[in-house]
Order: sequence, then C-alpha cells, then structure tokens
Amino acid sequence: MGKKICGTNYPLSICFIVVNEFCERFSYYGMKALLTLYFVTYLHWDKDLSTAIYHAFGGLCYFTPILGALIADSWLGKFKTIIYLSIVYVIGHVVKSVGAIPTVGGRDVHIALSMLGLILIAFGTGGIKPCVAAFGGDQFEDEHVRERQKFFSIFYMSINAGSLLSTIITPILRGDVQCFGGDCYALAFGVPAALMVVALVVFIAGSGMYKKNPLQGNILLEVCNCVGFALRNRWYRSKHEPRRSHWLDWAEEKYSKRLIQEIKMVLRVLVLYIPLPMFWALFDQQGSRWTLQATRMNMAFGDAFSIKPDQMQMLNALLILVFVPIFDLIIYPLVGLCRIKITPLRKMATGMIFAALAFGAATLVEISVVKTVVDPAPAKNSLLQVVNLAGGDASVKVLGTDLFPEPIPYFHDSPTYETFPLEGPAKYAYITVTSLGADTECNQRFEEEEAYSLILFPGPAGTQCKLVEDYIMKNEDGNPLVRFLNTLPEDLNITVGTVLFNVSSEYSVSPNQTVSQGVYSDVTCCLKSGECYRLDLGLLDFGAIYTIILKEESGKIVAHKTEDVKANNVHIAWQIPQYALITAGEVMFSITGLEFSYSQAPANMKSVLQAGWLLTVAFGNVIVLIVAEGAGLEQWKEFLLFASLLLGVCIIFSIMTCFYTYVNPEQLEKFYLENSGKEGDNNENMKKKNNDVPLKKTGKGTRL
Repeated sequence: MGKKICGTNYPLSICFIVVNEFCERFSYYGMKALLTLYFVTYLHWDKDLSTAIYHAFGGLCYFTPILGALIADSWLGKFKTIIYLSIVYVIGHVVKSVGAIPTVGGRDVHIALSMLGLILIAFGTGGIKPCVAAFGGDQFEDEHVRERQKFFSIFYMSINAGSLLSTIITPILRGDVQCFGGDCYALAFGVPAALMVVALVVFIAGSGMYKKNPLQGNILLEVCNCVGFALRNRWYRSKHEPRRSHWLDWAEEKYSKRLIQEIKMVLRVLVLYIPLPMFWALFDQQGSRWTLQATRMNMAFGDAFSIKPDQMQMLNALLILVFVPIFDLIIYPLVGLCRIKITPLRKMATGMIFAALAFGAATLVEISVVKTVVDPAPAKNSLLQVVNLAGGDASVKVLGTDLFPEPIPYFHDSPTYETFPLEGPAKYAYITVTSLGADTECNQRFEEEEAYSLILFPGPAGTQCKLVEDYIMKNEDGNPLVRFLNTLPEDLNITVGTVLFNVSSEYSVSPNQTVSQGVYSDVTCCLKSGECYRLDLGLLDFGAIYTIILKEESGKIVAHKTEDVKANNVHIAWQIPQYALITAGEVMFSITGLEFSYSQAPANMKSVLQAGWLLTVAFGNVIVLIVAEGAGLEQWKEFLLFASLLLGVCIIFSIMTCFYTYVNPEQLEKFYLENSGKEGDNNENMKKKNNDVPLKKTGKGTRL
C-alpha cells in the first residue's frame, strides 16, 4: 500500500505523474509551436516544404505510440519505458536546441541536427504517450473508481495547462529576446528542453512510491496474431471446409471465443475510424498553414501590445477549457430540450462540419490577406517601379512596352510595380527618361522573375538612373523590412531599435533588414564625420517593406518613407472565428470519439482502440504532407479544398453510422457470463487483464 495524500484515497505518487505530464506537454507544445517559423525563417525552407516537414513530424509522433506500447507491455513495463524514452526525449530536445545556434556549423549542420532532434523527440513523446496516463491509473486500488476518474480529469487539465502556457511563453522567448543577431530560437527551444529535464527528474523522484504492475503481455500483439491466424486459415482452408459466419471464426481452433468476439466488436469501431484522419488533417494545420497566415496579418492590439503569429495557437488550448463545460452544461441540454436525439456519432459528424466551416472562414480571411501581397513576376517577366528623385515630374518610356503611360510624380511616396516582359532569361532594356525638359538614355539589364526599382536622381549632366534589385516577399515572422536610400554626399550609420544600417553616399541603397513592428520617432542617424541627427520614421507596420529616403532639408536630415509592399491590413482578430469553430469541432469530435470508443469495447481492448485512434491522427498529418507537396494550389484554394474534402468525408461517415448498432454493456457482460464456463484458462487470463486496465474519462480535454 503506497502513501496517500493526507485524508484522501489518492496515492501521493500521482502528484509526481501529474507534474511530469505538465512539464512534458509544455516541452512538446512549446517546441512544436515554433517549428513552422523556424523552418521558414531560420532554415530558409519554402512554405510548402516547411508545412510538409511539420506534418511529417506530427505524423511520426502518432505512429510511435504503438512502439511504446509494445515495449511497455511486452518487455520493460510502463515505468522503465517512461524513464528510458524520456532520456531519448531529452537528448532530442538538446540536439534540436544546439541545431538552432547559428555559430554551430553551417546550414547543412543545422538541418541535420534539427532533423535528428525531431526524430528523437518523436520517438520519445510518442513512446511514452500510451504509458503515462495508464501508469497513473495503475496507482489506484480497484475499489477507488471515483478517485481514478478524478485523477484523469486532473491529468488532462495538466495537459491543457502545459499546452496553453507553452504556446504563450515560447514565442515570446523567440521574438522578444535577441541572440546571435536575430530571433533567439536556441533559447526558445532550450526552455522546453529544460522543462523535459524537469519532467524526467520529477518522475524519477517518485520512483519509490509507484505501484508497478507486472507485465501482462501485449493485447495489441495478441489481437494482431489472432487476426493474422484467421486470415491465413481462411486463405488455405476455405476451399475445403464449410463457410463460417464471420472470417474471424477461422481462428477458433487456437484462440478463445471470447477473444474473437471482443475483436469483432473492436473491428466494428475501427471501421468507423477509416474516414476520421481527414478531420485531423484540418485540425493540425493550426501550427502550420494557419501560423503562416498569421504572419501576413496585423498583430497589433492598439498601442498596448502585439501578439506573435505562433502565439495564436494558444487559443485552441484556452477555448478547450472554456468550451467543454459550456457544451456539457448548456449546449447539449438545450439541444436535448428541442427533442433532438444526441448520439455520439451524430456529435462527431457535427464536429466535422464545424471543422469544415473553420476552413471556410480561413479561406475568406486568406482572400483578404493576399490583397497586400505583391505577386512575384511570372516567367519571362520582371517587376519594375520608378522612384523619382530627379527634381520634377518624369516621363519614363521603356522601348517595346506601354509601361508608365503617365508621368511619374516627383517624390511619389507610394510607387507601384508594373510587370515588365522580357524576351529571354536576361535582357537589356532601353529606357528614355524625360525630366526638367531634357531626355536621358538609361539602358539597364533585367533578369526574369525579379523585382527592381529604377531610381531617378539629378546629376552633373542631367537626370541619372540607377537600377536596384528589390525584395518583395513579406517577412515570414510578420515584422516589417526596411532599407535606406541615402541622397547625401556622406556615408550614414542609422540605428533602428537594435538594428544597425550602414548606407553609402550618393544615392546608395542599404540591404533590407528586419526590424520590430512599432513607432520609431527617435532614430539615431550619424554622418561619417560624427555629426548625429534624430529621425522620425513613424509607424513601421506588420508585413510592410519600406524604402526610407534620406534628404537634407533646411540644414538637417529628413526621412521620407515609401511603401514598396503594403502593410498587413487584415487584423489577427479575424482568425478568432476559425479557431473557435475548429475548437468547437474538436470538443464534439475528439472528446466524443474517445468516449464512444471506450464505451463500445471490452475493457481489455481499450488499448487497441487507443492505438487505432492515435493512428487516425498520424494519417491525418500524412494527408497534409501529400497535399502541401503535391497540390501546388494557392493557399485560399487549398483551404477550400480541405473544407470540401471534409464535408464529403462527413457525408460518407454519416452513411456509415446508419449501419452501426450501439453495443449495450449489459449485453456484453451477459455474453461473457454465458461463455465463462467454456473458456478455461483463457478466460482467467482475460479477467486478470480486465482488472489491470484503468477506465479513464477524457471529458476535460483531448490534448494527448
């Protein structure tokens, strides 16, 4: 008998398990929240590859629980499995954090360390996933059913709490702490690594208090062996022996009738699982496509604060805690009052519809978001804008085109890009500039699919031209990009926040650099001679790309801001409806699905259904991986495709549910009693296994 919490029937050992789970889930979700932006901004992968790798990692995390269950039930037991795989987990986090240090090797080393770290993390988190909750349930005596159920409520609350806090904190560590000259991914990954070390230490600290059940064999392996034996028997003997009522009955000569009957019941539920991966394909894009969408939105909430694009994922964990009691205490009873029969399968189908509606909302948001994006030039074309600093309006004629039919205003603060056709991969364009009554020939070389600014400025012999290559892709972390155009005869050093710009003289342009969004009314600008001035740049807004032109006026340096790429004008709050819809779908689909599965199967088969449920999540991630790499659609079209696919799958699932008959637990028990005298030792073994499997409620959250 282990130690109890004072005055209760709760084992003291569960405190260590709950704290361990909180730290582990903080570690996992905190790291995962950063992954997509890490791939895009640090490893410089494109959005499709980043999405594919993100979901490949997510899929692996939900394939490996089967391996963890096999190791725990057949070899090491739950306790040792959690210890050893947690060590693998910690090593993965450390390797991942080291891979995020810019000074450690080159890009290939960073990629190799990142991938190795993610593989180790996937094996660690997936391997312990089926063990920790069940190990917590093992700590209770069989008669303490209510306390065990309360433990699982606390357990899942700790999961949601860890997820919520981590998705708030780690993006702050990434974006607000600067290290190695940029976002501090090393620290943002290092903190989850430290939390995983704490999780391991806390779990080991309670080792003397744990109740450790002896190995009982792996029911999942036994089920697979029984199914395999039945299929082989049917293949080899069906032509020579009478037909049997069910194909599993071909296993009767080796396996008990009770086991065969239980497998039949489980298979009926597993068949219903076949359409379910499509829901997870949509749900898990919160950390990939939806995060990338957030980077192209306005994330400021007034002057008070702004949110990080990867912090929006915390809405799901927060809304879960809010929605579960609302649905249980208000919505479901109200629907029942309307004399609408609420069944688990109907709830799951409704959850699918809500997820599809969430992607419909995401489609509408995406259509608005892309209006501020400058599309890259198509093949055999370039983009060209004119920045006129020549002292008066200028007419620009490009030979062989009808670009710029109207004169370009002097000092126009919002130039626009025009598509410039090229005859080959590179072309010299013959440009005539008319300004202040004089013509200037300006011949420049262009390359296809690039963007350029043609800068017109006064020179000794009239108007002169300079062609500058532009960067038009919005910053992947949502912050603005800035460059300076120096019209002065001296070099300048300009400090914007913590970012230093070195700008050469005589109409030179500095490279684009990322600065934090905000109002910059007191920027330091120093001449090479040492004389310094204060500049007012105004608001540098999310997603914009600015060229700031520096001129001398009335004896001081003045900044004139032009917007090459418009700022994000769709507010991040417009993502709230899609998060609310997807979370409502999760409450109806995921929580209900787990409860339905457990209610429809014998106690000793719950681990089999848990494995099947986790595999639906894994295959959902595989679907996203295939679409992200293979479809090549515009983002809003991809969102619409996923919404349509889920609606189609929902129809198929609804038809399948019409042929499903709910199992009455009393009938199950009656069947067992009728067959209890016929099964001998097999039944005794099954009874032992039934007593060792905890019945768990999952109504407080579904983050596993």
